Amino acid sequence: MLTFILWCILFVLCWPVALIALILYPFVWLLLLPFRVIGIAVDGVLHLLWGILTLPARLLRFPGRV
Repeated sequence: MLTFILWCILFVLCWPVALIALILYPFVWLLLLPFRVIGIAVDGVLHLLWGILTLPARLLRFPGRV
């Protein structure tokens, strides 16, 4: 919603730039999509490593539960 409001302000102040931004936005989104996928994968690997590294401590802290 905030992005739309900012775009409306830009449209009022300088409509050619706002139209160019509107046309280029999908291309920029597609260009940045692989970086988002890589970020999600790296985040998952880091969470997996954190879980593996903290597993012994969790097992010792709760001996009756896994």
